Amino acid sequence: MFEGLFQPMHLLVILGIAILVFGPKKLPELGKGLGESIRGFKHALNGDAAPPPAVPPASTETKPPASSGTGTPS
Repeated sequence: MFEGLFQPMHLLVILGIAILVFGPKKLPELGKGLGESIRGFKHALNGDAAPPPAVPPASTETKPPASSGTGTPS
């Protein structure tokens, strides 16, 4: 029934539809969330008492350069 489902052309079509629906910026976040949920599920199956520590997301904001504090150009 699902013999030819995972052929390369089919996977490219599915990827293209996913990009159209979610957008290229949202896909990495969705993949990360999916990976974390699978990892948590595996830990639950293995009987680990504590889940793995969560890694804080990297900040994509850029900070302006530090000023000299005097307010006047040198």
